[in-house]
Amino acid sequence: MVYLTVLLFVKEGKETIFNEYESLILPIINDYSGTLIYRIRPTQDNFVSSEGELPYEIHVVSFATDQDFANFINDDKRKRFVNLKEDSIKSTFLVKGKRL
Repeated sequence: MVYLTVLLFVKEGKETIFNEYESLILPIINDYSGTLIYRIRPTQDNFVSSEGELPYEIHVVSFATDQDFANFINDDKRKRFVNLKEDSIKSTFLVKGKRL
């Protein structure tokens, strides 16, 4: 099992486009033995300490294998919405791990 923690930083004023993008791509995770475990939209009050910009959303996702994750990334349906991603997401920070 592969676990990913993704911090998403959204361009100011582009939250609606980001939400549209998410509504289109998140269901595709299921096509590749993936599960969206958590989708968190934290507020300033949720951070005990931080350096730098705070993420708009945090996702914790699992895939059965690295290949399943790669297949999701390369999915043609997902790629059709890349314009929404580029229009709304400033940057992402991805941490890959495994359950201990």
